[in-house]
Amino acid sequence: MTFFLHGAWHCQFLEEDCRTSLPRKLNFRDPRKIIALIEHTGAFRNLESRQAIDLAIDKGRGGIWLELTGEQYQKLKTRH
Repeated sequence: MTFFLHGAWHCQFLEEDCRTSLPRKLNFRDPRKIIALIEHTGAFRNLESRQAIDLAIDKGRGGIWLELTGEQYQKLKTRH
């Protein structure tokens, strides 16, 4: 997942090749929603990864590998 701030927080999801975008995109006003999304996928493996995301949010852009279930992945493959 990549994210950036441009009026609101825009989240884009990529396939493993890091080139192909999945159709579902999310927008949040509050960066805590990004943290909650990451926590929900179990991607925070240690304090270092959490600190890296905090720094990325402070900078206004960043990315992280998410650990998705098959169901989560299928949801991202569908457009809402």
